[in-house]
Amino acid sequence: MAKTSLYQQIGGMDTLRRVHKVFYDKVYAHPWLGRYFADTRQDLIEEKQSRFMAEKMGAEDVRYIGHSPELAHRRMYISDELFDERQQLLRESLEECGVEASLIQRWLKIDGAFRRHIVNESLAAFEAVDLGYEQPVNFSDPRRDE
Repeated sequence: MAKTSLYQQIGGMDTLRRVHKVFYDKVYAHPWLGRYFADTRQDLIEEKQSRFMAEKMGAEDVRYIGHSPELAHRRMYISDELFDERQQLLRESLEECGVEASLIQRWLKIDGAFRRHIVNESLAAFEAVDLGYEQPVNFSDPRRDE
């Protein structure tokens, strides 16, 4: 008997798309996270993230065609705090979409595994990276500027 993948257990691509729609609605509305996505079409990022996670969750019929997390985020200064904000929005989105608690934990574990690939060790280390022609992206939390 074949083991059921997390992808199948959550309800496949329909669930991924539903969760990522709710999630990115929150991200784009977020005063800090939303700034990182201002120049990116939401529907495109939703589909990319859905395909990326489908592949990571064991989908056999879906392929992600895009950059690795390291390359996709290389020019962005992302702190642990910013990543934590993102994870909280994802958790809220999963709960709102009715994903079972045990499956939420597994989803967040997979998602969290990419923290080390996109979170910067420090601002100084980020600023020391040679981005070539790419412009660095670094936004402070506007809620602190108030």
